[in-house]
Amino acid sequence: MPGRLRGGIAAWPLAVKVPLSVVLIVVAAAMGLSQAVLSRLSTEQENHLQSLAGAFLDGLSTATMPAVIRRDVWEVFDGLDRARGQYSGLRALYTVVTTPDGQILASSDPDRFPTQTAMPSALENRFVPGSLTIDERAGRAWAARDLREGGILIGRLFAEIDITDLLAVRREVALTLLLVNAALTVAFGAVGYLLVGRMVHPLGILARHLRRARDGEVVAIAEPEFRRVGAEFSDAFLQFNDLVRALEERKNLAARLADEEKLALLGKLASGMAHEVNNPLGGMLNAIDTLQAHGHDPEIRRRSLDFLHRGLAGIRNVVRATLVSYKGGGDPSRLTGGDLEDLPFLIQHEAEARRLRIAWQSSLPDSVEAEGGTIRQILLNLLLNACAASPTGGLVRLTARLDDQDALVFVIADEGPGLPAPMADILTGQPAETPPKGTSGLGLWTTARLVARLDGSITLGRHEHGSQVIVAIPLQPRRPVDHAA
Repeated sequence: MPGRLRGGIAAWPLAVKVPLSVVLIVVAAAMGLSQAVLSRLSTEQENHLQSLAGAFLDGLSTATMPAVIRRDVWEVFDGLDRARGQYSGLRALYTVVTTPDGQILASSDPDRFPTQTAMPSALENRFVPGSLTIDERAGRAWAARDLREGGILIGRLFAEIDITDLLAVRREVALTLLLVNAALTVAFGAVGYLLVGRMVHPLGILARHLRRARDGEVVAIAEPEFRRVGAEFSDAFLQFNDLVRALEERKNLAARLADEEKLALLGKLASGMAHEVNNPLGGMLNAIDTLQAHGHDPEIRRRSLDFLHRGLAGIRNVVRATLVSYKGGGDPSRLTGGDLEDLPFLIQHEAEARRLRIAWQSSLPDSVEAEGGTIRQILLNLLLNACAASPTGGLVRLTARLDDQDALVFVIADEGPGLPAPMADILTGQPAETPPKGTSGLGLWTTARLVARLDGSITLGRHEHGSQVIVAIPLQPRRPVDHAA
């Protein structure tokens, strides 16, 4: 699990992402609900406080208005004292009555606000007539009211209110709400995580098998897993297992077709080798008969022995080339000159059957770092294809060289019309995982896969008298490859 989590959220298992998303949704919903409740509570408290403050100021206005008109300080003091006793639900720290020019007539705290003194400007700025100013950090609220008689301003009324109790209630409600929501969030989140985790567990199983399939290990879902999931996931599991079986069948079919192609090619080469061996055998038997009848003649004996030597050497070359190609020999990680020299003997039967001319040109060093056996197989398949495509009496040419990027370049040219489009696509396109239907194109498919596994490339072209296939293979160490055909 930690290794997967390092790949980012997108790499997390579905069985983790979906339940975690449910938990996050529950947490977000709880936070939003708490915020809405607290906001509503704050608004209601402020409206309630403003209503109380308005009622308090209304009472003070009624009690002090006549005295303020007459500028009777003692009656103003008396009105403030009576009003404060009537509004015990509102904790006013002080109340102040001033004239329109800001001179204090009376206050509930004479020591702080003496009569006939100016209202402190710093304090006066906190009051906005007709509205309530609240400072939650200080736990205070300030309310002001203009005193008017017949539309004429005759004074102002100021009150500072202690709201610490109101804020304490708000904090208590917020804490209670936070604790309750936290407990419910944890409980609902845990239940949601378990339930959703259980629901998406089958998807986790399917995703795990798909990852293994991506890594090359295609494994069917075990039968016990079916009993833990519902019907809809059972169907998905069955379809996945059907896919696994289909892939196994295609893989087995590809291997079987490759084996059949190998056997067909071996049969063709065996018949060619039998032809090449049988041809000189008749002459060699005649030479032996001649030796038996005229062996005392030195010239006849010499010519007969030379003929036997050439015939046996030809048979040896054909047999050795075939053994090296299909039994193996030498260093498989190196391409030698002998690997290319044996190819004419392997295609000799096809060439003679169609009276083809074979041209060979190689500027390669004696040994290069390349998969010798694999390259022999690639060239043999392409040469046999070139022989089959060439007209009677035509020319098949192989050119081998190193290019400027130290890559092996092989050019197989013939005088045929070129590959049909479907066959050309098999040879030059992205090699398919499975061979084409039937045996047509199987050798080209095998060749394309071998070249791709060597990180090489194949291009088709034309020359003056026909078509050509160009194979380029980089020179660098490669892993051993299995011969497909």
